[in-house]
Amino acid sequence: MPPEDKRTLLLIVDMLSDYSFPDAEQLLENAERPARHIRQARDAADTAGVLVVYANDLHGLWGGSRQQVCERALNGRRPDLVTPLLPRPGDAFMHKGHHSAFYGTPLAHLLHEEQIEEVVLAGQVTEQCILYTALDAHVRHYAITVLRDAVIALDRELGDAALRMMSRNMSARVLTTRQWHNAIP
Repeated sequence: MPPEDKRTLLLIVDMLSDYSFPDAEQLLENAERPARHIRQARDAADTAGVLVVYANDLHGLWGGSRQQVCERALNGRRPDLVTPLLPRPGDAFMHKGHHSAFYGTPLAHLLHEEQIEEVVLAGQVTEQCILYTALDAHVRHYAITVLRDAVIALDRELGDAALRMMSRNMSARVLTTRQWHNAIP
């Protein structure tokens, strides 16, 4: 079955942030353009009927709700990056403790229930949470697409290396948002 015929999910990782963590400044240096591409990917997903899921680190807000995570991000350093990416009422939302969107979340169950075959990744940080989520998707036999212009790296060299690893070791498709949009029905 060609990739465009697979049941697909767009997974937006860690974009609801107040950017108060170590290395946030370094991450923010290159965040604006990828954030716009993430919004474009979400819009393309909506047009194509692709399920959109958010997985977001708690950053110590263990008793926090989806609303509290969003409010904290909106009150943080870069609400301009957060506002266009806020989850809508129909979007799935998962709290994650650290790194992989699979770890300690119901993501695997959701993928099974929705009969998803392909996980499309966007968000931050390329060489950490995106890479670890891709690895967890790979070992669960999901096809992986990473939107290279919709991920944000802390370190450009490590981010590029992570994209190469996902492509070579996990058979991930590494596409631009436009390429992915043109490939979905």
